[in-house]
Amino acid sequence: MTQPFDVAAIRAEFPVTRRMLYLDSAHQTPLATSVRAALQDFLAESNETAGPKPVWLRRVEQTRAKVAALFNAGASEMAFTKNTSEGLNIAANAVPLKAGDNVLLIEGDHPNNAYAWLNLQRKGVEVRFVKLTGDIADAATFAPHVDDRTRAISLSHITFHAGQRHDVASVGKLCKERGLYLVVDAMQSVGVVPIDVKAMNISILAAGTHKGMLVPQGLGVLYVRDGLDELQPAYLAMCSMANPPADYIARPTDMAVRKDAARFEMGNLNLPDIQALDAAVDLINRVGVANIEKHVQSLGDRLIEHLDRLKVRLVGPRTRKDRAHIYVLDLPVAEWSEYFAQNQVRVSPERGGIRVSFAMFNTIEDVDRLAEIIRTRSAETPNDRVVERID
Repeated sequence: MTQPFDVAAIRAEFPVTRRMLYLDSAHQTPLATSVRAALQDFLAESNETAGPKPVWLRRVEQTRAKVAALFNAGASEMAFTKNTSEGLNIAANAVPLKAGDNVLLIEGDHPNNAYAWLNLQRKGVEVRFVKLTGDIADAATFAPHVDDRTRAISLSHITFHAGQRHDVASVGKLCKERGLYLVVDAMQSVGVVPIDVKAMNISILAAGTHKGMLVPQGLGVLYVRDGLDELQPAYLAMCSMANPPADYIARPTDMAVRKDAARFEMGNLNLPDIQALDAAVDLINRVGVANIEKHVQSLGDRLIEHLDRLKVRLVGPRTRKDRAHIYVLDLPVAEWSEYFAQNQVRVSPERGGIRVSFAMFNTIEDVDRLAEIIRTRSAETPNDRVVERID
């Protein structure tokens, strides 16, 4: 169940909103005050006590459990990485593939997902790119391309370039029926829309934390479903081992790796960002992911109304179930990027135009202000994409 939340109170956590119109959370989110405080606490501990590492490591496990709960996963199923790309590469190298096997991807999805699998071509693995014929991908998109050598399907939950929200649950059902691994890039969805890895039948999920998870760059999370013991790490470190040697002397006779997702972690973790993530998850939970989803979709409703009146085409889906917080406006990038920057509007150029992306701290007034900025320029320099004034 969703409930209204105090947007003004949440907005106060993000001082950047007093300096600019920030509509670029699909690129990265600004630092929340409570997250900054967690980072400052970490630095103070390091500065004043030379680093209480056992305390920090206990906090890692506390944060691991909190992150797992966001996905309806167990703490044993979560690992920490550097970013989404590392997580996807871990997945591509962990899935037991051999020459002649194939993997299905969506044509035009994020290139870092593609490269993780394309790198396996040198081992004889075939990567098949499936064309997206409708607004979103679902089981029917992939089913005709699955054969007896298909081993995995990998796709983004929400796309970075047009905001499509793919039907991962139906793809997961297909994978379960066909005995395939499902690997999901959740970079754009985690912390913005609810994710239930069990209901979606996800095998491996990778995400960075610098967008919906509100943490600076340099930290990622990786979900690996319990029981998939055949998924083995391409790299090993002492922390990967089931029986790490207490005397720090490697023993070739004991190469058993851990059974949990932490077998994919490599050495020292990003402790400052993990402590920040703990505070960020608290903030996300205080609002509620379902409430965040409802909020950003309401902002999207308002934006679409304005775009229709301005006669600006939306690149991507209009239906609520097929979208979330990312909206690409069919405006010429070269002409509009500088204009938005001059008006203290933070957006991103994207392959289809100008990308606007919302977060928990954005408001209806933000959307109205954006529409007025577009209207003002269109009145000054009319073109065939923006021709009508807002009443």
